[in-house]
Amino acid sequence: MTYSRRLPESDLTRHSRLREQGSLDRADLDAILDAGFVCHLGVIVDGRPLVVPTVYGRDERQLYVHGSVASRSLAADSPVCVTVTHVDGLVLARSVFEHGVNYRSAMIHGVPRKVTDPAEKLEGLRRLTEHATPGQWDYARRPSRKELAATTLLALSLEEASVKIRTGAPDDGDGPDAELGLWAGTLPLTSAWGAPEADPLLAPDLAAPAHISRREGTRHG
Repeated sequence: MTYSRRLPESDLTRHSRLREQGSLDRADLDAILDAGFVCHLGVIVDGRPLVVPTVYGRDERQLYVHGSVASRSLAADSPVCVTVTHVDGLVLARSVFEHGVNYRSAMIHGVPRKVTDPAEKLEGLRRLTEHATPGQWDYARRPSRKELAATTLLALSLEEASVKIRTGAPDDGDGPDAELGLWAGTLPLTSAWGAPEADPLLAPDLAAPAHISRREGTRHG
């Protein structure tokens, strides 16, 4: 199935504030999801809100999250909200009221589906693993039947999503505060992968595989 490159609007995803920062371009949603690997899963458990950080993976049409079968936060058939946010820097204006953050953020709404088909479950876990560390699925041992039975995998459609992006300089450069003679601008924030640190119990001559070692020094996010 081919999906529209424009995200549909709903009551949950329509941008009512800072509309200029909103995006309906599915490519922006894809880029935000591909740049990260940790999301926050918001659910209601026993009538109370619960927000759980967890890793994720995706294909073209759905997001996968996983956890223990005992986790109450992974119950299917109830509405959830998943968020992914990247902070790209501080926006430091002449007035503290005009300060802000350069960021990329996506919120995905829907009712997740518990994946029960064995082939789809394995494929979802592969995508989740490869999303965080490309090449690791073929390098490490695959899940056993017992491990698969102890794991819950949820699939959440990407069709109802809200995307916002803020870039650029402060907005008060042409206002009265410009006459204060104060510095204003942005303070970028970046993160990069460090050198792999071996398990102390490894044999000393066992080096990190190429798909891990080549990420050293590369930018995350």
